[in-house]
Amino acid sequence: MVQVKLLAQQTVGIHLVPSRHGSIKADEAAPAPFHVDLWFYFTLQNWVLDFGRPIAMLVFPLEWFPLNKPSMGDYFHMAYNIITPFLLLKLIERSPRTLPRSMIYVSIITFIMGASIHLVGDSVNHRLLFSGYQHHLSVRENPIIKNLKPETLIDSFELLYYYDEYLGHSMWYIPFFLILFMYFSGCFTPTKAESSMPAAALLLVVPSGLYYWYLVTEGQIFILFTFTFFAMLALVLRQKRKRLFLDSNGLFLFHSFALTLLLVALWVAWLWNDPVLRKKYPGVIYVPEPWAFYTLHVSSRH
Repeated sequence: MVQVKLLAQQTVGIHLVPSRHGSIKADEAAPAPFHVDLWFYFTLQNWVLDFGRPIAMLVFPLEWFPLNKPSMGDYFHMAYNIITPFLLLKLIERSPRTLPRSMIYVSIITFIMGASIHLVGDSVNHRLLFSGYQHHLSVRENPIIKNLKPETLIDSFELLYYYDEYLGHSMWYIPFFLILFMYFSGCFTPTKAESSMPAAALLLVVPSGLYYWYLVTEGQIFILFTFTFFAMLALVLRQKRKRLFLDSNGLFLFHSFALTLLLVALWVAWLWNDPVLRKKYPGVIYVPEPWAFYTLHVSSRH
């Protein structure tokens, strides 16, 4: 009788204590709070280390950073290549949804390799500004390059430009937006009341969207960005049918991208009839780079 009583108490105790796996599922189902710390650091380092690196290269005197040594902008780029993957990994850690680890690891490795390739090519291309290189012209049309002898040297500069603008950008930005999209896919909640942005998110939307405008135009990744944005939009519409709504982090990312798309459209409309930039970007998709605009319309006046 005593044994039966003890067995009954143990059985009740087992049912009263929640399992470890059950608690994990509950945590995963719960919506994540707005990651104000990560989004703030992410936006700040994007502006300082990415947007600010070519400016730092021009501002700091050549006596401190001679042309045969890395510039201050290059050191900014090195810091970006370390900090950004770290922040992306921290962002993935906080995702309410379990994401495929193998794809995350491969994406992060490819991101670092692409950003490092870009570091070398971009360093040389920007240092050529001090020698009279003009970003609004193609490599072969630049005055300091078109008369190089032997002519095979021009091929070497075109290879450098390819590593910088095509291979480096592709290996950098494709995994970057893939990681953001995978994170975005977990930013849904069944409670509509939780689908709102706090004040901190509203304050960060404008600088975040403005930075992505720079990224899309300078990186020449309009197609990749547009594909990512409409993939996000399609996912939102699909999840809405299941009565799932974006949480604060998802809303922040979606509104940042929507603002970016608007800014890119305004930028293209403003420079639509520029004959020089039209010549450099002759394709169907016309999205001029800010640095090409700078060398054509700003630095040439000084």
